[in-house]
Amino acid sequence: MKLEFVPVEEFYFALTLAVKNLEDIDETNLVKEVENSLKEKFGQPSTVAAAKQNNFNYVFRVQGIDNSPSNELVVSVADWQGKLRLASDYGWMLDENRHAVKTEKFAQRSEFSEKLKTYLADCLEVKF
Repeated sequence: MKLEFVPVEEFYFALTLAVKNLEDIDETNLVKEVENSLKEKFGQPSTVAAAKQNNFNYVFRVQGIDNSPSNELVVSVADWQGKLRLASDYGWMLDENRHAVKTEKFAQRSEFSEKLKTYLADCLEVKF
């Protein structure tokens, strides 16, 4: 797995309606550690927070993970109401009407979430 940061200028084109929550982690210290590490490694978040319940959202394109039939995979790492929120379109895709529909990979979302946390722990030097 490899994550490619999506800067704010490209955010609108990267995030889709198929990005759904993987997991909310309720650890205040972890939220701060992740936020600080993301800022240090990537600078400005992919989005500017518009509300008090959210301070950062870093979006990444994921390389090296099969998300077929979709040809792209996106991950979001954000804070939401004091929790660390991991979200992705893994196991989802948009149909011809732009509605999010589950794919065969949907049943593997928890496994993907664990792989993502392991990757982020190594990349950001934090413990989940």
